[in-house]
Amino acid sequence: MSLSNQGLQEIATNPELHRLGGPDKGRAAQLFREMKMKRQGYMLLAPYFILFFIFTAFPVLMALGLSFTNFNILEPPSFIGWENYANLFIKDDVFLIALKNTLLFAVVTGPLSYIACFFLAWLINELPPRIRSVITLLFYAPSISGNVYLIWQVAFSGDSFGYVNAFLMKWGFILEPIQWLQDPKYMLFIIMIVQLWLSLGTAFLAFIAGLQGMDMSLIEAGAIDGIRNRWQELWFITLPSLRPMLMFGAVMQITSSFAVADVATNMVGFPSPQYAGHTIVTHLNDYGSIRFEMGYASAIATVLFAIMLGSNLIVQKLLKKVGD
Repeated sequence: MSLSNQGLQEIATNPELHRLGGPDKGRAAQLFREMKMKRQGYMLLAPYFILFFIFTAFPVLMALGLSFTNFNILEPPSFIGWENYANLFIKDDVFLIALKNTLLFAVVTGPLSYIACFFLAWLINELPPRIRSVITLLFYAPSISGNVYLIWQVAFSGDSFGYVNAFLMKWGFILEPIQWLQDPKYMLFIIMIVQLWLSLGTAFLAFIAGLQGMDMSLIEAGAIDGIRNRWQELWFITLPSLRPMLMFGAVMQITSSFAVADVATNMVGFPSPQYAGHTIVTHLNDYGSIRFEMGYASAIATVLFAIMLGSNLIVQKLLKKVGD
């Protein structure tokens, strides 16, 4: 089989390729030489990559493999093909409820919390340094507090002493207390409110740090080029300059919105009445931590991973259009 014209030209201009046997082997040899020259850097990166593979990449690959098996920890896994996935989408009605709740939860809280994180960071960044530090701490504190759910449990208590019921009864909106945390009509809405309150976490701090590190000369150049107001400055200068932080914040917010479990469990219990607060992660915990059906739990985890990956790819494409 003859070489292409480009390959012949490379061999003609680079005599070393004659000895190596063609352009492909020449590129391989060049890559090997570069790796040899940079071996100190690879050695420094090796501990991170080893830990990343052991504790992140390998568990993901192992979960993908186990999702095609019947594995209960006590017995060796047995291959069953696509049966776990077929059961998920055809026979498991609770999973379909959890999937619907999770998607609805992510569609509502994901964008809202992401936009809220950025705009609050943008507004707080305009304040004097001391005031900015205090307000940043106040907004960030709920995400690192211990028993944050106690406040909301008291607020939405089902008796007349709950703050929400007491307020509504005092002003005549209702005549008797509402069982907020037991009525399926209100559960998911309350979980969304609590999650939004807790969402000002890592992404919020990343936006603050990105705004603090912006090059002010870009804003001056924009003013010279015709930027007329703060909204144009935000769209054409600030957002394009913060694309790495925007991407990081999007990943964090997508992960937190799809992986919601603790909020639902602490607020409405596990399992929740009529599975109104059931999510994919609580379903995963049910089969993985309680029933020990690890093959089925791995299938649930794989589906969740695919949904998160697809959402991140969509967000990446949307963020590339920022500032255009």
